[in-house]
Amino acid sequence: QVQLVESGGGLVQAGGSLRLSCAASGSIFSINDMGWYRQAPGKQRELVATISRGGRTNYADSVKGRFTISRDNAKNTVYLQMSSAKPEDTAVYYCNADIIARYSGRITGWGQGTQVTVSS
Repeated sequence: QVQLVESGGGLVQAGGSLRLSCAASGSIFSINDMGWYRQAPGKQRELVATISRGGRTNYADSVKGRFTISRDNAKNTVYLQMSSAKPEDTAVYYCNADIIARYSGRITGWGQGTQVTVSS
């Protein structure tokens, strides 16, 4: 059994900062790419950022220069540092991981989601 648990969401004023965390736990052998997605009301889920095990990053154009993704491989944890937040960043943020589980092979894990609200 593998779980992804997010934390750090909440309310932030426009221009402010927020840090999201997501820890993977369970019968994990290794984790390849990890990432963050978001879904605003009435919209499809979209990619925010991804990071490879080696630290290669990829960002959506809408967050480049404002958000930073990082990870701690020893802790199986991925972070999203949000800066210069905008009201359009308001969404439920989900973490995602490409996991090699010890007993069930390769799986795609999703967190339960954490709400981020940016007030203007």
